Amino acid sequence: MSNTIVVPFGMSLPKALPVIEGNLDYRELRYQLLFVDELLCSSGLETRLIEQDLRSWQGKHASASQKAQQNHQIHSRRALRCNIARILLKEDYRGFATRLADSPLLQFFVGIVDVDRVPSKSTLQRYALFWKESQVRDVIHQVLNQGVQAPQQLGLSEPLDLEVALMDTTCVPANIHYPVDWVLLRDSTRSLMKSVQLIREQGLLHRMEEPQVFITRINKLCIQMTHAWNKADSQRERKQTLRKMDRLVGTVSKHARRYRDMLDEHWQQTQWTQPQAQQVLDRMDQVLEQLPKARKQARQRILEGHLAANDEKILSLYESQTHVIVRNKAGAPVEFGNTLLLAENPVGLIIDWEFFGVSAPADSSLLARSVGRMEKAYGQGPKAVVADRGFDSYTNQVGMSSEGIYNAVCPRSPRQLKERNRSWKFKKLQRRRAQTEARVGIFKNVFLGQRMRSKGFEHRELTVTWTVLVHNLWVLARLAKKEAAQQQRAA
Repeated sequence: MSNTIVVPFGMSLPKALPVIEGNLDYRELRYQLLFVDELLCSSGLETRLIEQDLRSWQGKHASASQKAQQNHQIHSRRALRCNIARILLKEDYRGFATRLADSPLLQFFVGIVDVDRVPSKSTLQRYALFWKESQVRDVIHQVLNQGVQAPQQLGLSEPLDLEVALMDTTCVPANIHYPVDWVLLRDSTRSLMKSVQLIREQGLLHRMEEPQVFITRINKLCIQMTHAWNKADSQRERKQTLRKMDRLVGTVSKHARRYRDMLDEHWQQTQWTQPQAQQVLDRMDQVLEQLPKARKQARQRILEGHLAANDEKILSLYESQTHVIVRNKAGAPVEFGNTLLLAENPVGLIIDWEFFGVSAPADSSLLARSVGRMEKAYGQGPKAVVADRGFDSYTNQVGMSSEGIYNAVCPRSPRQLKERNRSWKFKKLQRRRAQTEARVGIFKNVFLGQRMRSKGFEHRELTVTWTVLVHNLWVLARLAKKEAAQQQRAA
Protein backbone atom coordinates (compact mmCIF):
# COMPACT_ATOMS: atom_id res chain seq x y z
CA MET A 1 0.00 0.00 0.00
CA SER A 2 1.45 3.38 -1.02
CA ASN A 3 2.05 6.12 1.55
CA THR A 4 1.60 8.82 -1.08
CA ILE A 5 -1.15 11.22 -0.04
CA VAL A 6 -2.65 13.81 -2.36
CA VAL A 7 -2.88 17.10 -0.48
CA PRO A 8 -6.49 18.37 -0.75
CA PHE A 9 -6.85 21.83 -2.19
CA GLY A 10 -9.73 23.95 -3.41
CA MET A 11 -9.91 24.68 -7.11
CA SER A 12 -10.56 28.26 -8.19
CA LEU A 13 -14.04 28.84 -9.53
CA PRO A 14 -13.88 29.11 -13.33
CA LYS A 15 -15.95 31.49 -15.37
CA ALA A 16 -19.33 30.29 -16.60
CA LEU A 17 -19.13 28.73 -20.04
CA PRO A 18 -20.71 30.82 -22.81
CA VAL A 19 -23.91 29.54 -24.42
CA ILE A 20 -23.29 28.80 -28.10
CA GLU A 21 -26.35 28.07 -30.23
CA GLY A 22 -26.50 26.54 -33.67
CA ASN A 23 -23.00 25.00 -33.70
CA LEU A 24 -23.28 21.22 -33.53
CA ASP A 25 -19.52 20.62 -33.58
CA TYR A 26 -18.98 22.92 -30.60
CA ARG A 27 -21.79 21.26 -28.64
CA GLU A 28 -20.31 17.86 -29.37
CA LEU A 29 -16.86 18.96 -28.20
CA ARG A 30 -18.35 20.57 -25.10
CA TYR A 31 -20.23 17.40 -24.22
CA GLN A 32 -17.10 15.27 -24.66
CA LEU A 33 -14.93 17.51 -22.48
CA LEU A 34 -17.57 17.81 -19.76
CA PHE A 35 -18.09 14.04 -19.80
CA VAL A 36 -14.34 13.40 -19.55
CA ASP A 37 -14.12 15.97 -16.73
CA GLU A 38 -16.79 14.09 -14.77
CA LEU A 39 -15.27 10.71 -15.59
CA LEU A 40 -11.79 11.78 -14.42
CA CYS A 41 -13.22 12.72 -11.03
CA SER A 42 -15.74 9.90 -10.52
CA SER A 43 -13.52 7.05 -11.73
CA GLY A 44 -10.49 8.09 -9.70
CA LEU A 45 -8.31 8.08 -12.83
CA GLU A 46 -7.07 11.59 -12.13
CA THR A 47 -6.19 10.80 -8.51
CA ARG A 48 -4.29 7.64 -9.47
CA LEU A 49 -2.14 9.43 -12.03
CA ILE A 50 -1.41 12.29 -9.63
CA GLU A 51 -0.38 9.76 -6.96
CA GLN A 52 1.96 8.01 -9.39
CA ASP A 53 3.57 11.31 -10.31
CA LEU A 54 3.89 12.30 -6.63
CA ARG A 55 5.80 9.10 -5.80
CA SER A 56 8.62 9.96 -8.18
CA TRP A 57 8.50 13.65 -7.23
CA GLN A 58 8.68 12.98 -3.49
CA GLY A 59 11.66 10.72 -4.05
CA LYS A 60 13.55 13.70 -5.43
CA HIS A 61 12.07 16.31 -3.05
CA ALA A 62 11.83 14.48 0.28
CA SER A 63 12.09 17.72 2.33
CA ALA A 64 9.64 19.74 0.20
CA SER A 65 6.93 21.72 1.97
CA GLN A 66 3.22 21.01 1.73
CA LYS A 67 2.79 24.17 -0.36
CA ALA A 68 5.38 22.93 -2.87
CA GLN A 69 3.60 19.59 -3.11
CA GLN A 70 0.29 21.33 -3.65
CA ASN A 71 1.74 23.42 -6.49
CA HIS A 72 3.16 20.27 -8.07
CA GLN A 73 -0.23 18.56 -7.81
CA ILE A 74 -1.86 21.48 -9.62
CA HIS A 75 0.65 21.15 -12.47
CA SER A 76 0.19 17.38 -12.49
CA ARG A 77 -3.59 17.74 -12.81
CA ARG A 78 -3.16 20.36 -15.50
CA ALA A 79 -0.68 18.15 -17.37
CA LEU A 80 -3.18 15.28 -17.49
CA ARG A 81 -5.99 17.45 -18.80
CA CYS A 82 -3.80 19.32 -21.28
CA ASN A 83 -2.56 16.02 -22.73
CA ILE A 84 -6.11 14.70 -23.11
CA ALA A 85 -7.49 17.89 -24.67
CA ARG A 86 -4.53 18.34 -27.03
CA ILE A 87 -4.75 14.81 -28.42
CA LEU A 88 -8.54 14.98 -28.63
CA LEU A 89 -8.27 18.19 -30.68
CA LYS A 90 -5.39 16.80 -32.76
CA GLU A 91 -3.25 19.90 -32.13
CA ASP A 92 0.51 20.28 -31.87
CA TYR A 93 2.04 22.05 -28.88
CA ARG A 94 2.12 25.49 -30.47
CA GLY A 95 -1.38 25.24 -31.90
CA PHE A 96 -2.88 23.99 -28.65
CA ALA A 97 -1.15 26.71 -26.61
CA THR A 98 -2.74 29.33 -28.85
CA ARG A 99 -6.14 27.68 -28.76
CA LEU A 100 -6.01 27.22 -24.99
CA ALA A 101 -5.33 30.92 -24.47
CA ASP A 102 -8.42 31.84 -26.53
CA SER A 103 -10.97 29.19 -25.52
CA PRO A 104 -13.09 29.47 -22.32
CA LEU A 105 -14.17 25.85 -22.80
CA LEU A 106 -10.59 24.54 -22.80
CA GLN A 107 -9.65 26.79 -19.89
CA PHE A 108 -12.61 25.40 -17.94
CA PHE A 109 -11.56 21.81 -18.68
CA VAL A 110 -7.90 22.40 -17.83
CA GLY A 111 -8.73 24.44 -14.72
CA ILE A 112 -7.36 27.86 -15.69
CA VAL A 113 -8.90 31.05 -14.34
CA ASP A 114 -8.15 34.69 -15.11
CA VAL A 115 -5.21 34.96 -12.69
CA ASP A 116 -3.50 31.80 -13.99
CA ARG A 117 -0.82 31.78 -16.64
CA VAL A 118 -1.72 29.82 -19.77
CA PRO A 119 0.87 27.06 -20.45
CA SER A 120 3.29 27.76 -23.29
CA LYS A 121 4.26 25.26 -25.96
CA SER A 122 7.41 24.34 -24.02
CA THR A 123 5.38 23.71 -20.87
CA LEU A 124 2.95 21.54 -22.85
CA GLN A 125 5.87 19.51 -24.14
CA ARG A 126 7.08 18.93 -20.58
CA TYR A 127 3.53 17.99 -19.58
CA ALA A 128 3.55 15.24 -22.20
CA LEU A 129 6.46 13.57 -20.36
CA PHE A 130 5.05 13.77 -16.83
CA TRP A 131 4.35 10.01 -16.67
CA LYS A 132 6.07 6.92 -17.99
CA GLU A 133 4.41 4.72 -20.58
CA SER A 134 3.90 1.88 -18.09
CA GLN A 135 2.06 4.21 -15.68
CA VAL A 136 -0.37 5.44 -18.34
CA ARG A 137 -0.88 1.84 -19.50
CA ASP A 138 -1.77 0.72 -15.97
CA VAL A 139 -4.35 3.49 -15.63
CA ILE A 140 -6.00 2.45 -18.92
CA HIS A 141 -6.29 -1.12 -17.63
CA GLN A 142 -7.75 0.15 -14.34
CA VAL A 143 -10.39 2.17 -16.17
CA LEU A 144 -11.41 -0.84 -18.28
CA ASN A 145 -11.56 -3.05 -15.18
CA GLN A 146 -13.73 -0.40 -13.57
CA GLY A 147 -16.02 -0.55 -16.57
CA VAL A 148 -16.54 -4.24 -15.86
CA GLN A 149 -16.93 -4.03 -12.07
CA ALA A 150 -18.56 -0.60 -11.61
CA PRO A 151 -19.89 0.64 -14.99
CA GLN A 152 -22.02 3.36 -13.33
CA GLN A 153 -18.84 5.28 -12.44
CA LEU A 154 -18.11 5.52 -16.18
CA GLY A 155 -21.61 6.63 -17.07
CA LEU A 156 -22.64 3.19 -18.38
CA SER A 157 -25.65 1.11 -17.41
CA GLU A 158 -24.12 -2.26 -18.35
CA PRO A 159 -20.63 -3.73 -17.74
CA LEU A 160 -18.06 -3.61 -20.52
CA ASP A 161 -17.47 -6.75 -22.54
CA LEU A 162 -13.77 -7.74 -22.38
CA GLU A 163 -14.39 -11.35 -23.36
CA VAL A 164 -14.06 -10.82 -27.13
CA ALA A 165 -10.82 -9.44 -28.60
CA LEU A 166 -10.59 -8.39 -32.25
CA MET A 167 -6.96 -8.00 -33.38
CA ASP A 168 -5.14 -6.41 -36.27
CA THR A 169 -1.74 -4.89 -37.01
CA THR A 170 -0.76 -1.76 -38.87
CA CYS A 171 2.28 0.37 -39.63
CA VAL A 172 2.70 3.71 -37.88
CA PRO A 173 4.79 5.75 -40.35
CA ALA A 174 7.86 7.51 -39.01
CA ASN A 175 8.28 11.25 -39.45
CA ILE A 176 11.16 10.93 -41.94
CA HIS A 177 11.92 11.76 -45.54
CA TYR A 178 11.52 8.99 -48.07
CA PRO A 179 14.75 7.06 -47.42
CA VAL A 180 16.67 7.77 -50.64
CA ASP A 181 20.43 7.43 -50.20
CA TRP A 182 21.43 10.85 -51.48
CA VAL A 183 18.73 12.52 -49.36
CA LEU A 184 20.66 11.29 -46.30
CA LEU A 185 23.68 13.21 -47.58
CA ARG A 186 21.59 16.37 -47.88
CA ASP A 187 20.13 15.93 -44.39
CA SER A 188 23.57 15.42 -42.87
CA THR A 189 24.92 18.55 -44.60
CA ARG A 190 22.03 20.68 -43.38
CA SER A 191 22.20 19.41 -39.80
CA LEU A 192 25.97 19.79 -39.49
CA MET A 193 26.16 23.23 -41.10
CA LYS A 194 23.31 24.59 -39.01
CA SER A 195 25.13 23.38 -35.90
CA VAL A 196 28.33 24.99 -37.15
CA GLN A 197 26.44 28.24 -37.69
CA LEU A 198 25.24 28.17 -34.08
CA ILE A 199 28.81 27.67 -32.86
CA ARG A 200 30.13 30.51 -35.02
CA GLU A 201 27.47 32.83 -33.64
CA GLN A 202 28.92 32.15 -30.17
CA GLY A 203 32.29 33.56 -31.25
CA LEU A 204 34.19 30.31 -31.92
CA LEU A 205 35.58 30.75 -35.43
CA HIS A 206 37.79 28.80 -37.80
CA ARG A 207 38.61 29.61 -41.40
CA MET A 208 35.95 28.27 -43.76
CA GLU A 209 33.24 29.47 -46.12
CA GLU A 210 29.89 30.48 -44.69
CA PRO A 211 27.84 27.40 -43.66
CA GLN A 212 24.93 28.50 -45.84
CA VAL A 213 27.16 28.15 -48.91
CA PHE A 214 27.47 24.39 -48.33
CA ILE A 215 23.71 24.04 -47.82
CA THR A 216 23.10 25.88 -51.12
CA ARG A 217 25.54 23.64 -52.97
CA ILE A 218 24.01 20.41 -51.67
CA ASN A 219 20.53 21.65 -52.58
CA LYS A 220 21.64 22.36 -56.16
CA LEU A 221 23.17 18.89 -56.44
CA CYS A 222 19.95 17.36 -55.13
CA ILE A 223 18.01 19.18 -57.85
CA GLN A 224 20.45 17.82 -60.46
CA MET A 225 20.02 14.32 -59.06
CA THR A 226 16.24 14.62 -59.23
CA HIS A 227 16.23 15.72 -62.89
CA ALA A 228 18.88 13.22 -63.99
CA TRP A 229 16.14 10.65 -64.69
CA ASN A 230 14.88 12.75 -67.64
CA LYS A 231 18.19 12.60 -69.53
CA ALA A 232 19.29 10.01 -72.04
CA ASP A 233 22.44 9.14 -70.08
CA SER A 234 20.67 9.26 -66.73
CA GLN A 235 22.81 6.58 -65.09
CA ARG A 236 26.06 8.38 -65.95
CA GLU A 237 24.60 11.73 -64.83
CA ARG A 238 23.49 10.32 -61.47
CA LYS A 239 26.92 8.81 -60.81
CA GLN A 240 28.68 12.09 -61.60
CA THR A 241 26.31 14.03 -59.36
CA LEU A 242 26.74 11.57 -56.49
CA ARG A 243 30.53 11.87 -56.68
CA LYS A 244 30.19 15.66 -56.37
CA MET A 245 27.83 15.23 -53.42
CA ASP A 246 30.19 12.77 -51.77
CA ARG A 247 33.17 15.13 -52.07
CA LEU A 248 31.09 18.00 -50.70
CA VAL A 249 29.89 15.93 -47.75
CA GLY A 250 33.47 14.91 -47.02
CA THR A 251 34.46 18.59 -46.77
CA VAL A 252 31.43 19.34 -44.60
CA SER A 253 32.35 16.45 -42.30
CA LYS A 254 35.88 17.80 -41.76
CA HIS A 255 34.62 21.32 -40.97
CA ALA A 256 31.93 19.97 -38.64
CA ARG A 257 34.35 17.74 -36.73
CA ARG A 258 36.77 20.65 -36.31
CA TYR A 259 34.04 22.88 -34.90
CA ARG A 260 32.71 20.07 -32.75
CA ASP A 261 36.13 19.62 -31.09
CA MET A 262 36.49 23.38 -30.72
CA LEU A 263 33.17 23.64 -28.88
CA ASP A 264 34.03 20.67 -26.67
CA GLU A 265 37.26 22.33 -25.54
CA HIS A 266 36.18 25.99 -25.31
CA TRP A 267 32.47 25.94 -24.48
CA GLN A 268 33.20 28.19 -21.47
CA GLN A 269 33.92 31.03 -23.90
CA THR A 270 30.35 30.91 -25.21
CA GLN A 271 27.15 32.17 -23.64
CA TRP A 272 25.84 28.62 -23.40
CA THR A 273 25.58 26.54 -20.26
CA GLN A 274 27.25 23.14 -20.32
CA PRO A 275 23.95 21.27 -20.96
CA GLN A 276 23.19 23.62 -23.88
CA ALA A 277 26.62 23.04 -25.37
CA GLN A 278 26.25 19.30 -24.82
CA GLN A 279 22.96 19.37 -26.72
CA VAL A 280 24.73 20.75 -29.80
CA LEU A 281 27.58 18.25 -29.39
CA ASP A 282 25.18 15.32 -29.15
CA ARG A 283 23.31 16.51 -32.22
CA MET A 284 26.53 16.68 -34.24
CA ASP A 285 27.84 13.35 -32.90
CA GLN A 286 24.60 11.62 -33.92
CA VAL A 287 25.14 12.64 -37.54
CA LEU A 288 28.94 12.31 -37.66
CA GLU A 289 28.82 8.73 -36.35
CA GLN A 290 26.40 7.63 -39.09
CA LEU A 291 27.81 9.69 -41.95
CA PRO A 292 30.55 7.25 -43.08
CA LYS A 293 28.01 4.43 -43.34
CA ALA A 294 25.53 6.68 -45.16
CA ARG A 295 28.19 7.68 -47.70
CA LYS A 296 29.20 4.05 -48.21
CA GLN A 297 25.55 3.06 -48.63
CA ALA A 298 25.01 5.70 -51.34
CA ARG A 299 28.19 4.74 -53.23
CA GLN A 300 27.33 1.05 -52.99
CA ARG A 301 23.85 1.47 -54.44
CA ILE A 302 24.34 4.18 -57.07
CA LEU A 303 27.96 3.69 -58.19
CA GLU A 304 28.26 -0.08 -57.80
CA GLY A 305 24.60 -1.07 -58.25
CA HIS A 306 24.54 -3.31 -55.17
CA LEU A 307 21.48 -3.36 -52.91
CA ALA A 308 21.85 -3.33 -49.13
CA ALA A 309 19.84 -5.61 -46.88
CA ASN A 310 16.90 -3.95 -45.14
CA ASP A 311 18.29 -4.56 -41.66
CA GLU A 312 21.57 -2.88 -42.65
CA LYS A 313 20.10 0.25 -44.23
CA ILE A 314 20.13 3.68 -42.63
CA LEU A 315 16.58 4.92 -43.17
CA SER A 316 16.94 8.10 -41.12
CA LEU A 317 19.80 9.89 -39.38
CA TYR A 318 17.47 10.94 -36.58
CA GLU A 319 15.13 7.96 -36.01
CA SER A 320 17.26 4.85 -35.67
CA GLN A 321 14.40 2.53 -34.66
CA THR A 322 12.62 2.78 -37.99
CA HIS A 323 12.09 -0.31 -40.13
CA VAL A 324 11.10 -1.36 -43.63
CA ILE A 325 7.67 -2.98 -43.39
CA VAL A 326 6.47 -4.90 -46.44
CA ARG A 327 2.69 -5.34 -46.17
CA ASN A 328 1.71 -5.24 -49.88
CA LYS A 329 -1.20 -2.93 -49.15
CA ALA A 330 -2.92 -1.11 -52.00
CA GLY A 331 -1.11 2.19 -52.56
CA ALA A 332 1.59 1.37 -49.99
CA PRO A 333 3.30 -1.97 -50.69
CA VAL A 334 6.30 -0.87 -48.60
CA GLU A 335 6.08 1.38 -45.52
CA PHE A 336 8.71 2.89 -43.24
CA GLY A 337 7.94 3.06 -39.55
CA ASN A 338 7.00 0.74 -36.67
CA THR A 339 4.48 -2.06 -36.34
CA LEU A 340 1.50 -1.50 -34.02
CA LEU A 341 -0.78 -4.27 -32.76
CA LEU A 342 -4.28 -3.25 -31.66
CA ALA A 343 -6.99 -5.33 -30.03
CA GLU A 344 -10.48 -3.91 -29.52
CA ASN A 345 -13.63 -5.16 -27.83
CA PRO A 346 -17.04 -5.29 -29.59
CA VAL A 347 -17.93 -1.65 -28.72
CA GLY A 348 -14.63 -0.27 -30.05
CA LEU A 349 -12.57 0.17 -26.86
CA ILE A 350 -8.88 -0.68 -27.31
CA ILE A 351 -8.11 -3.33 -24.70
CA ASP A 352 -4.57 -4.28 -25.75
CA TRP A 353 -1.80 -2.80 -27.88
CA GLU A 354 1.90 -3.27 -28.55
CA PHE A 355 4.23 -0.87 -30.33
CA PHE A 356 7.43 -2.43 -31.67
CA GLY A 357 10.77 -0.64 -31.59
CA VAL A 358 12.52 -3.57 -33.25
CA SER A 359 11.39 -5.43 -36.32
CA ALA A 360 8.11 -7.09 -35.37
CA PRO A 361 7.67 -10.86 -35.66
CA ALA A 362 4.96 -12.42 -37.80
CA ASP A 363 1.36 -11.72 -36.81
CA SER A 364 0.87 -15.35 -35.78
CA SER A 365 3.54 -14.87 -33.08
CA LEU A 366 1.74 -11.86 -31.60
CA LEU A 367 -1.53 -13.56 -30.66
CA ALA A 368 -0.26 -15.51 -27.64
CA ARG A 369 1.62 -12.45 -26.34
CA SER A 370 -1.51 -10.33 -26.55
CA VAL A 371 -3.66 -12.92 -24.78
CA GLY A 372 -1.06 -13.19 -22.03
CA ARG A 373 -1.04 -9.42 -21.47
CA MET A 374 -4.84 -9.33 -21.28
CA GLU A 375 -4.88 -12.16 -18.73
CA LYS A 376 -2.41 -10.22 -16.58
CA ALA A 377 -4.21 -6.86 -16.97
CA TYR A 378 -7.83 -7.98 -16.48
CA GLY A 379 -7.52 -11.08 -14.33
CA GLN A 380 -8.76 -13.34 -17.10
CA GLY A 381 -8.10 -13.56 -20.79
CA PRO A 382 -10.59 -13.23 -23.63
CA LYS A 383 -13.03 -16.05 -24.28
CA ALA A 384 -12.96 -15.43 -28.04
CA VAL A 385 -10.23 -14.09 -30.34
CA VAL A 386 -11.01 -12.72 -33.79
CA ALA A 387 -8.36 -11.88 -36.39
CA ASP A 388 -7.45 -12.26 -40.05
CA ARG A 389 -5.61 -15.23 -41.54
CA GLY A 390 -2.21 -13.68 -40.82
CA PHE A 391 -2.71 -14.61 -37.14
CA ASP A 392 -3.54 -18.24 -37.92
CA SER A 393 -1.08 -21.03 -37.14
CA TYR A 394 -1.20 -24.59 -35.86
CA THR A 395 0.40 -23.46 -32.58
CA ASN A 396 -2.30 -20.83 -32.05
CA GLN A 397 -5.07 -23.29 -32.86
CA VAL A 398 -3.77 -25.78 -30.30
CA GLY A 399 -3.06 -23.06 -27.72
CA MET A 400 -6.54 -21.52 -27.89
CA SER A 401 -8.15 -24.95 -27.77
CA SER A 402 -6.24 -25.89 -24.62
CA GLU A 403 -7.07 -22.52 -22.96
CA GLY A 404 -10.78 -22.80 -23.78
CA ILE A 405 -10.72 -19.73 -26.05
CA TYR A 406 -13.11 -19.72 -28.98
CA ASN A 407 -11.00 -19.57 -32.16
CA ALA A 408 -12.54 -17.05 -34.55
CA VAL A 409 -9.28 -16.45 -36.43
CA CYS A 410 -9.76 -16.80 -40.17
CA PRO A 411 -7.89 -20.02 -41.12
CA ARG A 412 -5.33 -20.04 -43.91
CA SER A 413 -6.59 -23.34 -45.32
CA PRO A 414 -9.56 -23.00 -47.71
CA ARG A 415 -10.85 -26.37 -46.52
CA GLN A 416 -10.80 -25.27 -42.88
CA LEU A 417 -12.44 -21.97 -43.81
CA LYS A 418 -15.26 -23.81 -45.55
CA GLU A 419 -15.81 -25.93 -42.45
CA ARG A 420 -15.69 -22.96 -40.06
CA ASN A 421 -18.22 -21.03 -42.13
CA ARG A 422 -20.85 -23.55 -41.07
CA SER A 423 -20.74 -21.99 -37.59
CA TRP A 424 -23.05 -18.99 -37.10
CA LYS A 425 -20.82 -17.69 -34.30
CA PHE A 426 -17.71 -17.76 -36.46
CA LYS A 427 -19.47 -15.94 -39.29
CA LYS A 428 -20.90 -13.33 -36.92
CA LEU A 429 -17.50 -12.58 -35.36
CA GLN A 430 -15.76 -12.48 -38.73
CA ARG A 431 -18.42 -10.09 -40.00
CA ARG A 432 -17.73 -7.87 -36.98
CA ARG A 433 -13.99 -8.02 -37.77
CA ALA A 434 -14.59 -5.86 -40.83
CA GLN A 435 -15.11 -2.93 -38.45
CA THR A 436 -11.68 -3.50 -36.88
CA GLU A 437 -10.05 -2.18 -40.06
CA ALA A 438 -12.05 1.01 -39.59
CA ARG A 439 -11.04 1.17 -35.91
CA VAL A 440 -7.38 0.95 -36.89
CA GLY A 441 -7.92 3.73 -39.43
CA ILE A 442 -9.68 5.95 -36.88
CA PHE A 443 -6.96 5.42 -34.30
CA LYS A 444 -4.02 5.87 -36.66
CA ASN A 445 -5.26 8.61 -38.98
CA VAL A 446 -7.64 10.60 -36.77
CA PHE A 447 -6.23 10.37 -33.25
CA LEU A 448 -2.57 9.54 -33.80
CA GLY A 449 -2.15 11.58 -36.96
CA GLN A 450 -0.42 10.56 -40.14
CA ARG A 451 3.06 11.13 -38.71
CA MET A 452 3.97 11.45 -35.05
CA ARG A 453 6.25 14.38 -34.30
CA SER A 454 7.60 12.72 -31.14
CA LYS A 455 11.33 12.11 -31.37
CA GLY A 456 12.82 8.80 -30.30
CA PHE A 457 11.06 5.48 -29.88
CA GLU A 458 10.34 5.92 -26.14
CA HIS A 459 8.52 9.19 -26.78
CA ARG A 460 6.61 7.71 -29.71
CA GLU A 461 5.58 4.74 -27.59
CA LEU A 462 4.38 7.11 -24.85
CA THR A 463 2.41 9.09 -27.44
CA VAL A 464 0.74 5.89 -28.66
CA THR A 465 -0.32 4.98 -25.10
CA TRP A 466 -1.66 8.49 -24.39
CA THR A 467 -3.61 8.25 -27.64
CA VAL A 468 -5.12 4.91 -26.54
CA LEU A 469 -6.31 6.58 -23.33
CA VAL A 470 -7.86 9.54 -25.15
CA HIS A 471 -9.44 7.26 -27.76
CA ASN A 472 -11.07 5.13 -25.06
CA LEU A 473 -12.37 8.22 -23.24
CA TRP A 474 -13.85 9.40 -26.53
CA VAL A 475 -15.54 6.02 -27.09
CA LEU A 476 -16.91 5.99 -23.52
CA ALA A 477 -18.37 9.47 -24.05
CA ARG A 478 -20.12 8.29 -27.21
CA LEU A 479 -21.45 5.18 -25.47
CA ALA A 480 -22.82 7.20 -22.54
CA LYS A 481 -24.46 9.68 -24.89
CA LYS A 482 -26.03 6.87 -26.91
CA GLU A 483 -27.42 5.20 -23.78
CA ALA A 484 -28.80 8.52 -22.52
CA ALA A 485 -30.55 9.09 -25.85
CA GLN A 486 -32.05 5.60 -25.77
CA GLN A 487 -33.35 6.10 -22.23
CA GLN A 488 -34.85 9.45 -23.22
CA ARG A 489 -36.68 7.89 -26.16
CA ALA A 490 -37.90 5.02 -23.98
CA ALA A 491 -39.28 7.50 -21.45
